[in-house]
Amino acid sequence: MILGEKIAVLRKQNNWSQEELAEQLQISRQSVSKWESGASVPDLDRIVKLSALFGVSTDYLLKDEIQDVAWSETDEPAEGASRRVGLEEANAYMDLCRETSVWFAGGVALCILSPIAVILLTVLAGTERISLAPEAAGIAGVVVLLIMIAAAVAVFVQNGMRLSRYEYLEKEDFVLEYGVQGIVEKRKEDFSGSFRFYVTIGVVLCILSVLPVLASELLELGALAGSLSVCVLLAVVACAVWLFVRGGCIQGSFDKLLQEGDYTAEKKAANRVLGVFQGAYWCVATAIYLFISFTRNNWESSWILWPVAGVLFAAVFGILETVVKKK
Repeated sequence: MILGEKIAVLRKQNNWSQEELAEQLQISRQSVSKWESGASVPDLDRIVKLSALFGVSTDYLLKDEIQDVAWSETDEPAEGASRRVGLEEANAYMDLCRETSVWFAGGVALCILSPIAVILLTVLAGTERISLAPEAAGIAGVVVLLIMIAAAVAVFVQNGMRLSRYEYLEKEDFVLEYGVQGIVEKRKEDFSGSFRFYVTIGVVLCILSVLPVLASELLELGALAGSLSVCVLLAVVACAVWLFVRGGCIQGSFDKLLQEGDYTAEKKAANRVLGVFQGAYWCVATAIYLFISFTRNNWESSWILWPVAGVLFAAVFGILETVVKKK
């Protein structure tokens, strides 16, 4: 049990309400409520008073957390760690990641949806369903595409700047103050069900997204139906990616604070190199996609570049990661 759970159990064993315990400690009931929910932790003076009130040792109250967190106010940071992260900063970071995850996910979805205007306007003009020349329709579609990408970039820049003060969590070693690890782990556990839902639905949507394209090809429904099926594919993939990015941003905030998964000390060092590769790779992939689509005007089939790029990325990234870790 974490400290908050122990306080709740001991309070109930003594048949005290939160308000009664608060009166004995000369604090507000809300403070006790926050301790028990894990939103905050008592300071050392309060812990001593709690120990006396409940008739237990401070070691009992702190034991589990001391096993997880290796320092207190008088301890020195672990070797190589230059920062200490307190509860207020950790909570602020997790809340900000949850807030910005919606915007980042929306920005990525906008990028995926941006070619739809080009596809629709071009095919509608080509089949004379709208009173625009194919060239004018293509230009109009590109204008819409660029506006959507510009909006997405603005979202990335704006929210990236809001998170910039926490960049050290990805790049540096640090230690969590007493009680912070337990609270982060609790929030991670509470989110685990939502994270599984996001990933599961996202994967299902990715699998189902190709069905409209396959149906259009098999039934030979014509160019308009084929273009519409590609638009549906992009829309479904955008929804799936929104779920992936949303869940990934929130889950990543917990992993960064706990220094787990991709954010262990070893992987942080490797990520400094691999991060450059990731950014360059997808910029090149996007440039190739737009070049092929514009020059050949085959938006109906150029989407195949993305699954190919994804598979190639996984292979190259895996090899590069192995090489970097060996070094």
